[in-house]
Amino acid sequence: MTELATDGVPVAVTCRVLKLARQPYYRWLANPVTHTEVVEAYRANALFDAHRDDPEFGHRLLADEARERGESMADRTAWRIASDNCWWNMCLTRPSSAAFR
Repeated sequence: MTELATDGVPVAVTCRVLKLARQPYYRWLANPVTHTEVVEAYRANALFDAHRDDPEFGHRLLADEARERGESMADRTAWRIASDNCWWNMCLTRPSSAAFR
């Protein structure tokens, strides 16, 4: 959207056409993506690629695969990213909610 603003299209018009509110845009503009978020995204991509290649791997083996691809991280970090994205290994079966009733 900043490219449109530099081309002379007002931000208000751009937000209206895209059906976006102006406040969140300006809030995002004031606080763009941080370096930590970029590093986290690269780590998640490496873990996802490893998970897609070998879905039976747990978080430790996924972390090893990601390290081999150049994304260093602790096993706990790999667990957190995999857990947040629901990347479970194929050998585990998640308990159904009916089992806890």
